[in-house]
Amino acid sequence: QVQLVESGGGLVQAGGSLRLSCAASGRTFSSYRMGWFRQGPGKERLFVAAIGPSGGNTYYGDFVKGRFTIPRDNAKSTLYLQMNSLNPEDTAVYYCASDLPPYSGSVYRSYTYDYWGQGTQVTVSS
Repeated sequence: QVQLVESGGGLVQAGGSLRLSCAASGRTFSSYRMGWFRQGPGKERLFVAAIGPSGGNTYYGDFVKGRFTIPRDNAKSTLYLQMNSLNPEDTAVYYCASDLPPYSGSVYRSYTYDYWGQGTQVTVSS
């Protein structure tokens, strides 16, 4: 069982930045593939970013366009999402998720992930 706890959401003005954190339980965080998804009001859950176990491989949704990064700190069992140049369309609940080995499926698909956090709200005002 893996528990994921997101934090760092809040209200920010357009053009601003936020850093989300996702603290994970378990001794083998360094073996997890990790991802961020978001879900806006009345919308489907959307892939934001993902990172491989060692941090060497990263993946981003097309809409990110260089604005977000997804670092991880395996020593702290923590995943981050650094979001810059935010706009109102980024308003959503952001979820982190973990994919445990053996890996199967694409990191871009929500069904690939085994565990999910409760989500953190991000609101961007215009």
